[in-house]
Amino acid sequence: MIRAGLAVLVLALMAAATAAGGRSAATFTPSDPLLARQWYVTQNRAFDFWAELPLLPPVRVAVIDSGIDAGHPEFAGKIVGYRSFVGGSALRDEHGHGTFVAGLIAAGVNNAEGIAGLAPSAELLIAKVVTADRNISVDAEARAIRWAVENGAQVINMSLGGVRDPLDPDRDTFSPLESAAIAYAVSKGVVVVAAVGNSDQAPEVPWRYASYPAALPHVLGVSALAKDGSAPAFSNRDAIYNDIAAPGEDVLSTLPRALTAANPACPEQGYSPCGPDEYREAEGTSFAAPQASAAAAVLLAVRPSLRPEQVTAILERSAVDATPANGCRRCLYLRDSYTGWGRLDVTAALESLATPLPPADAFETNDDAGERAYRLFFHGASRQLEATLDYWDDQNDVYAVRLRKGQAVYAGLKGAAGLDLNLALWSPATESVDDLRHQVLRERESSGPGPREYLAYRARATGWYFVQVKLAAPGAGGYRLTLVKG
Repeated sequence: MIRAGLAVLVLALMAAATAAGGRSAATFTPSDPLLARQWYVTQNRAFDFWAELPLLPPVRVAVIDSGIDAGHPEFAGKIVGYRSFVGGSALRDEHGHGTFVAGLIAAGVNNAEGIAGLAPSAELLIAKVVTADRNISVDAEARAIRWAVENGAQVINMSLGGVRDPLDPDRDTFSPLESAAIAYAVSKGVVVVAAVGNSDQAPEVPWRYASYPAALPHVLGVSALAKDGSAPAFSNRDAIYNDIAAPGEDVLSTLPRALTAANPACPEQGYSPCGPDEYREAEGTSFAAPQASAAAAVLLAVRPSLRPEQVTAILERSAVDATPANGCRRCLYLRDSYTGWGRLDVTAALESLATPLPPADAFETNDDAGERAYRLFFHGASRQLEATLDYWDDQNDVYAVRLRKGQAVYAGLKGAAGLDLNLALWSPATESVDDLRHQVLRERESSGPGPREYLAYRARATGWYFVQVKLAAPGAGGYRLTLVKG
C-alpha cells in the first residue's frame, strides 16, 4: 500500500509538470561533489524531469557481476540481498567491475558525497559470477538470474557477454541454459538489460554482432556512445539486437576502496579516478548498460505496473535518434546497427508516461514450440487474445492448442496497420518453428502481404498443435488472434 501511494503521488507530480508545459524550467541538481565530472548524467537528462526529487518507491535491481564493496558509503542501506555463485563473498569485489556498475545505478543521490547514482530508489541484489581469474561460467550466470528473480528483482543488469557469430558455430557462444534463464526472468515480469559487448573480445574491431545475452529475445541490448556522439569502434554493432545507446566513454563511478588505496595520494578514494588505469577513463558497453538499467528502474518506480516489453519500448521510442547532425556520422536516420533506436533520454522516457503506453503482452516469452509455447485452454468453442510483436526483439509468438483427431480449428489474425504478419499451424512433433529441418511439420500456412491472415485445419491425430504468429518484415505493434474449434 505504501508503494502504491508513492506511485500515485509521483504520477500526480508528473501530471502537474505536463500541464505546466512538459517539465519545470528549474531542474533538480544533486549535491554530489563529483557530479560535474559525470558528463553522462547531463547527456542522459537523468534528473531534468524533476524540479525536486520526489520520494520514489524502491525498485530492486540485480547486478550480476564481480561482487561489490559492501562497505562503500555510497551503498549504505542499498544492498538487500547477495550471493556468490563462484565461491568467496559477494560483498567483496576483487576486480572492481561490479562495484563500478552498481555505482552507476544505485550510488547515493544528493548525499553530498562522491557521485550521483542514476536510479535514486534502486535497491541492489548482488550476484557474484566472476571468478578470481575473470572467467564467467554460463551455469553460474543462469543460476544467478534465477536467484535474482526469486528474490524480487524487477530489473537485471548484465554487463557481461559471450561472442556471437552466426557464421561460425565453433566461435558462437549461444547457450540454451542462458536463453532459458533469460526467458524465465522475462516471463516473471523482469526487465533484462545487457551490454552488446566490446570488440576487443571479438575477432574483429568493430564487430558486427551483439554478444549474448544481449542477442537474445526480450533483452534490451545497450551499445556505447562517445562524448562527441559517435559510435566508438569498440562498441559492437548489430542490426537486430543493438536496441539503444548510452554514454560509454570516460565514465566515472565507484570502485572498491581496497583498489583505490593503492593510489593513496589520490583524493577521490573509492572512485574510479583513483583506480587502476582501466578505470580512470573507463570505457565500454559494460558501463553503458547500467545507465539503461537505472532508467528502467526509474520508470518502474513511477509506474510499477509496467511490463518488461513496455519498459523497453518506452526507452526505445523516447531515445534521441543518433544521426550525422548530432555526431554519429555513420548512423542512419531511425534505427541503425551502431546505436539501435538512439541515445538514452530519461526525461523523454518519463514524459512519455503521460501519453498512451505501448501495448502489454502477458503471454511472453512464447517464442517457440515445445515448452516455450503458451498453452491455450478453451472455456467454450472459441478463444480470442491480444498480444504484440517486435521485429527487433520478438518476431515470433507461438501458442499450443490441443486438438482431438478429426477436430477442426479455424484461426483468424488481425494486426495493426502497416504490419506484415504470417500465420502457421505446426504438428505436435514440432520442436522449433525456426529450425529449417522441421519445415515439413508445418501443416498450414497463411502468408499473404499485410496484417490479416486466416487458416483452417482438421487434426490428423490427437495432440498439442502449435499456432505461430510471425512478423515477416520490420515493424512493431499489436494483433488480435481468434481461434475457433469445430
